[in-house]
Amino acid sequence: MARWRLQSTTAWVQRIRATGRVPFLQVVKTSVAAVAAWFAADLLIAQVPPIFAVIAALIVVQPSVNQSLGRALERSIGVIVGVVLATGISLLFGSAAWIILVAVVLSILLAWALRLSQQTSNQIPISAMLVLALGAASPIYAIDRIAETVLGAAIAFVVNLLIVPPVLLEPARREVRELAEEIARSLERLAVAASEPVGRSALEGHLVEVRLLRPMLARAQVAVATAEDSLALNWRGHRHRGELAGYDDALVSLGVLVTRVAGMTRTMRDHYDDSLHHEAVMRQIAAELRRAAHDLRIRFVLDAPDDASDTGPLLTAPLVVVSPHPDHWIVIGSMLEDLRRVHEELTAD
Repeated sequence: MARWRLQSTTAWVQRIRATGRVPFLQVVKTSVAAVAAWFAADLLIAQVPPIFAVIAALIVVQPSVNQSLGRALERSIGVIVGVVLATGISLLFGSAAWIILVAVVLSILLAWALRLSQQTSNQIPISAMLVLALGAASPIYAIDRIAETVLGAAIAFVVNLLIVPPVLLEPARREVRELAEEIARSLERLAVAASEPVGRSALEGHLVEVRLLRPMLARAQVAVATAEDSLALNWRGHRHRGELAGYDDALVSLGVLVTRVAGMTRTMRDHYDDSLHHEAVMRQIAAELRRAAHDLRIRFVLDAPDDASDTGPLLTAPLVVVSPHPDHWIVIGSMLEDLRRVHEELTAD
């Protein structure tokens, strides 16, 4: 029982903790935006503590400038709708405590009817509750809170725009290169299976490893999409857009290679026998697989030897195919077709 409770507690702790910290620069920017929003709203609007301005600043500072703009719009629209709704309800029904619950329910229904985004939908009832809880029934108060929110959101957006806006290119670079490296290793494993006897357990292991390429491809696509988002509206982004476009193109080729390598690995597992490596063409296929792995590393600038970039791609020799054993023609034909597509992707301009 005690062990179960410890595991349960650990699971809940993991739910509330992130796998890594946000960059300290973002913490600084959030703090600067919150402080600036407080003093600006206090100077320009005054009357009450500028809570709405600070909340807007805290929400709007995001990992990218593009996300900050989106959150600024969501926060502003949500606050405008919520404050107007709360003010109208307060003027019609007074300031009884049950009015807050009515406002919350109406806010949720209104957001649903308008098909608003999740962030905007959340802001409407929150803003309505805050206005009613603070006892505001005047249109002037509503206008001030809207102006305060827009001011806080604008300040946070400008802070995120001007203070070293993030360029999230390194995760995209790393994910693309790791994917290409793992594809190269899969090609080399196939080369070994094509040139020498390997056990059934090794082939099963190859199939398990090649299935991991799909999640790696998905992570690389997410990383590239995140990098693209970080460059939008970013004055530091123009110098990186060419490199990012290259990663976009790379993912198209790597996606094809993932499919082909998975197909070759499955074919080898399904049709392999210990006499397959005696076929002359299989030794040629093994050599082509190693060339493909070499060329893949060069094309995507991976952890190759320092002089690898000087050697250039390895030339492909024509394959001479004699009539294979009747038990082997399926695997040989399938491997040749997949290998042809692999070389097409690696030699494409």
